[in-house]
Amino acid sequence: MTDISMALGFAIFTWWFSTGVVILLNRMSKTAIVLSLCISSVVGIGALVGLAHTANQTSVTASYCAFTSALLVWGWNELTFLTGWITGPQKTPMSADTKGWLRFWVSVKAVVWHELAILGVGLAIVAITWDAPNQVGTATYLVLWVMRTSAKLNLFFGVRNLSEAFLPTHLAYLESFFKRRTMNAFFPFAVLFASAVLWAMVGHASNPVTDTPTVVGTVLVSTLLALAIVEHLMLVLPVDTTALWRWAIRKQPAKKLEPHEKSFQVN
Repeated sequence: MTDISMALGFAIFTWWFSTGVVILLNRMSKTAIVLSLCISSVVGIGALVGLAHTANQTSVTASYCAFTSALLVWGWNELTFLTGWITGPQKTPMSADTKGWLRFWVSVKAVVWHELAILGVGLAIVAITWDAPNQVGTATYLVLWVMRTSAKLNLFFGVRNLSEAFLPTHLAYLESFFKRRTMNAFFPFAVLFASAVLWAMVGHASNPVTDTPTVVGTVLVSTLLALAIVEHLMLVLPVDTTALWRWAIRKQPAKKLEPHEKSFQVN
């Protein structure tokens, strides 16, 4: 029970703190942002080395190391996106009258380089850990990737809370690609699928024959998945999505959008 409690606490704290740090860093001065990108790149490379080092280790420590390394690599992905370093060729707001497949295509153009970077890093992690006994790092990255993609799709299809407060001023144009509505048809399927996977992972960790390192690794990854499900629920529930990270969100002058640049909304 102690191992499980520690894994739960570690995953929750790391998720909360790392998210806040990424939000905070990309709202600092340009010099600080460049420095943070350089440091994050070095740390990300070190994290890939850490994944390679622990891939063939099956201890509890190796599970924690692989989990943390995957989070650090993911942090690099998030930082490069939120700082505007790796986004996409579309860097202006989308017109409110853009609809259908054209709206989808323009939205993809706003993030395509970022998505390709995520894919490239993901393939590198798979190659590093291929056929190795410790798959905690790969599973962690996969959960982050799938659930973040799901969140982006839900913002595109429409949800109650757009979490636009998390966007720095230089990415304010991304709000025009979101849609505000109570819920969309994709949302329940995304949550149900993630919940089914979570249930299977909890069942695996609860199996008496599962060894301790595997239990710890499974708890770390499943906790991250559970938190991602909570983040999804926060998209549609009447709650303040910024409450947990107010310490990281600094007030920035709002960029006033022209009428044709305002986000496409459906009541």
